[in-house]
Amino acid sequence: MAKEFAKAFYKSKEWKDCRLAFIGERMAINGGMCERCHKRLGYIVHHKELLTPSNISDPMVTLCHDKLEYLCKACHDDEHYREIHGKDPEEERYSFDEDGDLIPR
Repeated sequence: MAKEFAKAFYKSKEWKDCRLAFIGERMAINGGMCERCHKRLGYIVHHKELLTPSNISDPMVTLCHDKLEYLCKACHDDEHYREIHGKDPEEERYSFDEDGDLIPR
């Protein structure tokens, strides 16, 4: 869900047009695959630079194709997990030792 300061931007014609053009570009390049994992279809156009109240009105940040990437849901969720928690989500998962006992990574 968009932060309050960004809601109007995400509803704007400029963003909707930019988003559609970017997805079209990605479809032409690689069929719309995720730009990170290259395993799943893209799901969301992600801003590489975190949007803030001070840059939300800067089209060189918000509408520049060089600052966007097309991500699958899993890669997008992982990115926002890193932003919030400051670490890779894989660090939070568990594995099993040779005896089948659960061990933290």
